[in-house]
Parts: sequence; structure tokens; C-alpha cells
Amino acid sequence: MSQTDVRFAVRLTPRGGSDRVEGVIDGVLRARVAAPPVEGAANQALLRLIAQELDVPRRDVRLVAVDGVEPDRVLVRWPGLRI
Repeated sequence: MSQTDVRFAVRLTPRGGSDRVEGVIDGVLRARVAAPPVEGAANQALLRLIAQELDVPRRDVRLVAVDGVEPDRVLVRWPGLRI
């Protein structure tokens, strides 16, 4: 099975009450997580959320650009996806 790498922009709201994807606005995925932005907890919660929503293993989802300026970039290694 082939795999495709997909990158997309994400704007994350930490301490957002619950873990959820809010939608796409102006080409940027908006997500909220309950975790605080401390020691990478919010970023890890985001990666788990994206993996769960896309039904891919967590190991295939990673942040590729986090420079303090949002939106962040996420890379998903998606087995079997054909674009």
C-alpha cells in the first residue's frame, strides 16, 4: 500500500474546554484541546486529536513547523490516501 504525506495549517486553542476540531476557516484547520500550552501538552493533544479524526496511527502525525507564529503546520503520513 502506498502512502501520501499531507501538510496543512492548524490554528490551535489550548485550554479550549474539550478536544475537538471546529472546522476550516480561510484554509486553516481550527482545533481546540483541553490541555494547557505547557511542556508541549497542547501540541501532543492536537496530534492525538488529528490522528483520531483521520483514523491514522498517532506515530504518522507530527508537527513540522512550530515557530511561535500561528498557524502551525502538521504533517500526516496517510497510508493508502490517493490525491
